Amino acid sequence: MKKVLILFGGPSEEHLISCKSTKSILENINYKKYNVSICGISKNNNWYEFNDTLDLLENGNWLISQNNKYIENIINYLKGFDVVFPIIHGALGEDGKLIAMLDIFNIKYVGSSYLSHACSLDKYLTKLICNDYKIKQVSYVLLKKENKIDIKILENKLKYPMIIKPCSNGSSIGISIAKNKKELENAIKYAFKFDNKILIEKFIKAKELECAVIEDKKIIASSIGEIIPSNVFYDYNAKYEKESKIIIPAKIDDELKKEIQDKAIKIFKVLNCKDYARIDFLYDIENNILYFNEINTIPGFTKISMFAKLFEYDKINYKKLITKLIDRNI
Repeated sequence: MKKVLILFGGPSEEHLISCKSTKSILENINYKKYNVSICGISKNNNWYEFNDTLDLLENGNWLISQNNKYIENIINYLKGFDVVFPIIHGALGEDGKLIAMLDIFNIKYVGSSYLSHACSLDKYLTKLICNDYKIKQVSYVLLKKENKIDIKILENKLKYPMIIKPCSNGSSIGISIAKNKKELENAIKYAFKFDNKILIEKFIKAKELECAVIEDKKIIASSIGEIIPSNVFYDYNAKYEKESKIIIPAKIDDELKKEIQDKAIKIFKVLNCKDYARIDFLYDIENNILYFNEINTIPGFTKISMFAKLFEYDKINYKKLITKLIDRNI
């Protein structure tokens, strides 16, 4: 049997989501086909082989286990596997740092290259690249922590309401909506807690539509899902702590569905992604305009994650999805 390592955790704000995603994968992976090991990375970047019940992953309490084995020589450890499946959202995983290390030591892995991860996690870099390919996006302004911030310029360029987000965070962490000057100032301060670069975007009332992409023999775009967030927008609480509504398939016409699928594949190619991703769009109903919102190169694998649900609707069940991703890289 091929030796597969599921790698989770890391220093980002999305550590807990990584634990939850990993638990779901381990509950569905084909143990008859793979010899599976689990490795967790603590928030201060210590690596441990995890050998305990999966329940400890649900609340992120895996470090309390007495069965964890500290890994001293990380590279030698990683070289003992046929393929590594990193489920590390945000920093370390989606910023490409871990993948770059795997590349240096010729260790096979599931997912995109370090450069694709880095460009996709940094929302500003993503926007610059997609702008060159005429992919429509909402109006935005980049702010850097070291620069003086002129609220008047933002008000004149974007108007209220605005949405404020860190450049390099997933799971909608650090995002706020501002409807006036005071809210904007507070939202900017809040977003800068998570990143030194933030984006201010024009907030539009739109359908939140998502498409999953996977490489098999060719690049396949899933059916489209729609998010009806429990909050004003699909923030962290709406994703993981409240009951947002997911509609699969989204209630859209065939022409819009085809446009989203075509654009999802185009964005996947433009950013030179590999294996899988989830691409999110905003559809302005009043003006009939589709906007690209963001791409996730390591999308959530929790029970309520859109990525798995979309392919399940398309008759690729969760277990088969995991197998396809692993087998592509062995």
